Amino acid sequence: MNNQKDIATPSRTNQILKKYGLSMKKSLGQNFLIEPSILTKMIEAGEIDKETSVIEIGPGIGALTERLARAAKKVVSFEVDQRLKPILKNELAAYDNVEIIFQDILQANVKEVIAEHFDPEDRIVVAANLPYYITTPIIMSFIEANLPIDVFVMMMQKEVAQRMTAQPSSKNYGSLTVAIDYYTEAEISFIVPKTVFIPQPNVDSAVLRLARREEPKVAVTDEKLFFQLTRGSFQQRRKTLWNNLMSLFGKTDEIKELLKAALEASNIDGSRRAETLSIEEFAQLANELSLLENKK
Repeated sequence: MNNQKDIATPSRTNQILKKYGLSMKKSLGQNFLIEPSILTKMIEAGEIDKETSVIEIGPGIGALTERLARAAKKVVSFEVDQRLKPILKNELAAYDNVEIIFQDILQANVKEVIAEHFDPEDRIVVAANLPYYITTPIIMSFIEANLPIDVFVMMMQKEVAQRMTAQPSSKNYGSLTVAIDYYTEAEISFIVPKTVFIPQPNVDSAVLRLARREEPKVAVTDEKLFFQLTRGSFQQRRKTLWNNLMSLFGKTDEIKELLKAALEASNIDGSRRAETLSIEEFAQLANELSLLENKK
């Protein structure tokens, strides 16, 4: 289909940047990948084939887009940087199964895009090479929107991937870990060294694979309360669960009684720190609080 050298090689990346007079935008967290084998591994991690349609976030100069186009049935890419229009249009001209939408993914109506561009029976994968500052908002907005997505395969800063896959009682474990675990099965597929990008970032990256759960991992009666509780519990990591809960819900005698009763019913010691609680314990505590609230 296209005999040109992959975009994700040092020579072709430099050639494209020179040809279009493009400089990296630090504000957009732009680093370009120059190692094609990383892209092969990403496609394998997402099990992307001709039965799969892909939403790509942040195609950049098209390195991953090009590989997705070869492997998948259809690719719809969202790009926020308008300067990349001519590059993507020209460099991906050989692929008729690629659609580029120049819009911030967080402003887009992804449900409509899926209905318009993909067939109802398509398996849908989200693929992305995400800049650090936007990783979490994008993943959470996708997950919470309850879109028909099977798997997310995302390259991101290694530290963020570690936070999303952390185990209780580790320093990386937090409310983000609990939220990701609630909706998906998360695993780090592989680490990507910083040396395979230009310009070279300061830290290594990782490819994270999130497989959507059919049902949330734990059953909660009030989802809003569950997430409010997990976020509030980690508000001050060094403080005990009890102190964080009082900061979250208030310090009146009535609230203290309610919290004590919920902790007791959940068999959780309030002097523990939030990072020692499993997702099951957070669910139990949220359900007990919800039950006691309703009894009031």
